Amino acid sequence: MASNEGFLTEEQRERLNVAPPNADVLSSSPKSSSVLLSEHCVKAPPGCGKASTAGTAVRHVRRTHSGKHIRVRKDGAGGKGTWGKLLEIDGESHIDRNDPNYDSGEEPYELVSTAVSDPLDDYKKSVVSIIEEYFSTGDVEVAASDLKELGSSEYHPYVIKRLVSMAMDRHDKEKEMASVLLSALYADVINPTQISQGFFMLLESADDLGVDIPDTVDILALFIARAVVDDILPPAFIARARKMLPDSYKGRQVLQTAEKSYLSAPHHAELVERRWGGSTHFTVEEVKKRIADLLREYVESGDTAEACRCIRKLEVSFFYHEVVKRALVLAMEMQSAEPLILKLLKKAAEEGLISSSQMVKGFSRLAESIDDLCLDIPSAKMLFQSIVPRAVSDGWLDASFLKASGGDGQANGPDDENVKQYKKQIVNIIHEYFLSDDIPELIQSLEDLGAPEYNPVFLKKLITLAMDRKNKEKEMASVLLSALHIEIFSTEDIVNGFVMLLESAEDTALDVLDASNELALFLARAVIDDVLAPLNMEEITNRLPPNCSSGAETVCLAQSLLSARHAGERILRCWGGGTGWAVEDAKDKIQKLLEEFESGGVISEACQCIRDIGMPFFNHEVVKKALVMAMEKKNDRMLDLLQECFNEGLITINQITKGFGRIKDGLDDLALDIPNAKDKFTFYVELGKERGWLLPTFGLSDAS
Repeated sequence: MASNEGFLTEEQRERLNVAPPNADVLSSSPKSSSVLLSEHCVKAPPGCGKASTAGTAVRHVRRTHSGKHIRVRKDGAGGKGTWGKLLEIDGESHIDRNDPNYDSGEEPYELVSTAVSDPLDDYKKSVVSIIEEYFSTGDVEVAASDLKELGSSEYHPYVIKRLVSMAMDRHDKEKEMASVLLSALYADVINPTQISQGFFMLLESADDLGVDIPDTVDILALFIARAVVDDILPPAFIARARKMLPDSYKGRQVLQTAEKSYLSAPHHAELVERRWGGSTHFTVEEVKKRIADLLREYVESGDTAEACRCIRKLEVSFFYHEVVKRALVLAMEMQSAEPLILKLLKKAAEEGLISSSQMVKGFSRLAESIDDLCLDIPSAKMLFQSIVPRAVSDGWLDASFLKASGGDGQANGPDDENVKQYKKQIVNIIHEYFLSDDIPELIQSLEDLGAPEYNPVFLKKLITLAMDRKNKEKEMASVLLSALHIEIFSTEDIVNGFVMLLESAEDTALDVLDASNELALFLARAVIDDVLAPLNMEEITNRLPPNCSSGAETVCLAQSLLSARHAGERILRCWGGGTGWAVEDAKDKIQKLLEEFESGGVISEACQCIRDIGMPFFNHEVVKKALVMAMEKKNDRMLDLLQECFNEGLITINQITKGFGRIKDGLDDLALDIPNAKDKFTFYVELGKERGWLLPTFGLSDAS
């Protein structure tokens, strides 16, 4: 034990004795007392290893070869100057390529990505180059041909999106060129459904486009309006797209701007087409005039090559059927020019200038209007029937036209000789009406024809002729339609007539710019004028053939017009009020003239005021208001006025019957204000039958 007393040297004991008084200093030092002890205990003599378990200071100390003492880590990995534990990596490993022992195999593996070719991305790049080239050259045919060669028709909606978005960020010239190219691509290269899809994609990305193009809403709205005017987008597209877009999308603002600012404006078609200056495009009327001029110049010069060059210069390959039609008409008008005309058409077909489909369409359009043409050219039918076989035998008219026309060059249909004769007569009657504005005379002429089964044919012809004229004639047609419905046309006649119109809407659009919108306005006006009931719109839609998509879209457009705010007033004024008055204006005038008459007016003056209103189809309102005032005032003067109007033929039996019918329909509501209204009405009905105003059968159907 004595030997163990030398475990600590005298010097070490002295230091331990000094340590307690300095405890406070040691505790405040970054190093603890145990650390200090370990630092001093390392100087113990070799024998101290036997007592290694006596304290932690000795157990956690290791002597290095350099004589330094290092604390050992708990996990045995060593400290500074030690080998470390197995597979320990001190920091990131760096390979020195300049090291003589460098081995490239020691380099870490690196995955190198390889770009995968996306067919859609490749297609978009090709489309961009085609569009850029088109903006530089303006060659519509080359652009259309290049897009055809690209194939991948499933990507065509991206063509629409890319073309319009690129044009939006350029000058008006490029915007106009883009619209022209869209019209050229329609149907021949890109089908209508894909065009609608392309424009919908543009609406969805309107917010993104707005970041780079400040006027995105207005420009894109104008593109959509132009597409509607050019008949490559159906008007119903706006309503359908609005339902599919969330409220927060800027695309909804685009649709609203297109509908309210452009498509609802008077003469909107011309304004939209001229908005970008029309630097590369002509209106339909201008194209027709240019075609007529070049054909007449060709007849005078006989230069076929020059005529083909002029046709090609028009750059409206989708409208070349008009060249065919007008050329054939000119050949019939100037029979001496027939050989030259046929030579031109043959050369144009052989060079591929006029496609087979455009040639057939031109012949078909002429075949459909051959009866009207016979009014000006009596031998037109015979001449046409002689041209068709020669064109087929020479190979420039497809033989399928003969099959479609029944082998005689005339379009098949249910028309017989009686219908053809009827059409000739009603055309003269309608033309005379547009000149005279004499509704009673027209009604008398129709009654003299004695063919009520052809009333739908008359309606179709009336509106078709009016659509190709000014707003004055359109207004006159609407006014006449109301009068005919009261006098001689049934609701079924009206429905059948509109069905016939909608079935032929696509053909009508070839001759009448904006035919779809015009027809929709005629339909909506018929509802406002009580010629058709709103439910009749659904009936018309259901009776259209399944493939008549344009007709169904026209009905949808009419329904959207009717659902708009202040629709009644707007639709009544759609033709500018050329000859008709707004219903509210007429009602006010009728109310005032009846009040003046009731307060002591003269019957003859009251009759003249009714006549001056000039709305014989609306005289049932006079009857209705007169009967109501008679019930309220308990004054029979109104009955005397009705008797005088009936005696003069100012108000017809049909109008009186309709007036009584409207009172009967609202009798329950009327009884709330006039308690004895039902008794009074029964008395007036019996009086009307006695005096001949009403037919004896009035009211019997309801009683049964």
